Amino acid sequence: MAINTLYAMQRANGDWFALDDQGKFRVPVFHSTREAMVARSRDSGMECFRPVALDEAAFLNLTTTDEGKACFWLVGDPSINLNRGRELDHAQLALMLRNGNERRKDGKGTG
Repeated sequence: MAINTLYAMQRANGDWFALDDQGKFRVPVFHSTREAMVARSRDSGMECFRPVALDEAAFLNLTTTDEGKACFWLVGDPSINLNRGRELDHAQLALMLRNGNERRKDGKGTG
């Protein structure tokens, strides 16, 4: 499966949804808005959040609001548990987003 766009959950006031993982904040990242909405339907703490595409501006906002302390969690299956996924640091997430953007620019990975 080609990664075209990744999504995180954001409130209207600009706050990003993050899980507290023993004092460390973990931002769930989803492959699609549908997956994000499935997770939202299963977690009442997400009810005020909506999926936002992680474009360059959103990524910059997300990675600077916490002074770079949060990690990211690429959710494997939002219908099971948000803890099922793969941990990503800032550099890994940036690389995934950059690769997805390059695919869109050359017409690959858009289907």
